Amino acid sequence: MRSHMLDDATMVVVDLDGTLLHDAPTFEERDLSPYSEQTIEELHKQHIPFAIATARPVSTALPFVERLQPDACVYLNGALIDLDPAHSTFASLNQPAHALPPTTRLIGFPSPMAAQLCLQMLEVFPDLEIGIVMDDVRYTSFDISKYWKTQTWQYTDFTDVPDGTVAKIIVFPKPEQWDTVLAMVPASMDVHVSEGTLLMITHQDANKEHALRVLGEQWQVHTDYMVTFGDDIIDINMMRQSGHGVAVANAVPQVLDIADEVCESNNDDGVAKWLRNHMS
Repeated sequence: MRSHMLDDATMVVVDLDGTLLHDAPTFEERDLSPYSEQTIEELHKQHIPFAIATARPVSTALPFVERLQPDACVYLNGALIDLDPAHSTFASLNQPAHALPPTTRLIGFPSPMAAQLCLQMLEVFPDLEIGIVMDDVRYTSFDISKYWKTQTWQYTDFTDVPDGTVAKIIVFPKPEQWDTVLAMVPASMDVHVSEGTLLMITHQDANKEHALRVLGEQWQVHTDYMVTFGDDIIDINMMRQSGHGVAVANAVPQVLDIADEVCESNNDDGVAKWLRNHMS
């Protein structure tokens, strides 16, 4: 990156949970501070491209998209990329892939393939907490309300999952299940860990670093001219690929180790303060 000062030739890409959002007792209570909202508004006024890159699905990320009005939003850790959020109505969050707005890109794999992998893992661990995320519905072997209160889900034995394109498989392994579950993931798929408890099995291109390249092509901004912010392992490759990767102070050690710079924590509005200090 030419310098750390932001201008309209720079794109800013920010993770949500643990990075831009303040912590809270429950997932649903995590929120933006007024200072962060005002800072993003200032980015818009200075015509600096701004994007969100989150592991959240549309249903739980959309309220922040509507408030922050980003130029692009990367959902589901890169499985769904919306290149024009201002004109993407998402009238039905549970719509099939073919009904998505034309400016979105869904990167996944066929539901029969995902269901078969789930069944194979359940043969080894019948109590495994596992599910398929497709069309913003979670088809799971367990009650997901123990983790998320507002996400749409239904029980399945993985023989009744409808045909479609799966964005990701989610797994909450017990400590003794981790190694075996990881060994069962086909080489053609990728695995990402979120917040130390959740495994996300995705298409090889469903990740934030691939999404970064897509955003660069869309806005004709080389990744060297991007500033990225993150806190978790799933942010590492995105931060490495960008011209300047900034970790919040509360980031996991692996992220702090690779960051070009460390700003204050998410609860201290570290991202917003960094942006304010680097805007002209």
